[in-house]
Amino acid sequence: MWIGWVEFDILLGDVHSLKQKRSVIRPIIADLARRTEAAVAEVGAQDLHRRSMIGVSVVATHAGHVRDVLDQAERMLVDQHPEVTLLSARRGLHSSED
Repeated sequence: MWIGWVEFDILLGDVHSLKQKRSVIRPIIADLARRTEAAVAEVGAQDLHRRSMIGVSVVATHAGHVRDVLDQAERMLVDQHPEVTLLSARRGLHSSED
């Protein structure tokens, strides 16, 4: 079994409140979860209105599939959500044999 995750540090555009932030982040999380069938959540910077950390995690039989799903999530975030700027992406990949 392989477990992989990626944590996106993103900068939001013209957002001036936490309420506006939620209106931007919720659809992104829902889109990533629906299209990648991965677990997706806001995992940090909840108290900042222009920044967010979004985590995506995947469990699969093969490491290649995990990498493919995480790559797809990153491409989707960058290509299909121009309202945010990806500042960084940190990844991890572990086997149950580790």
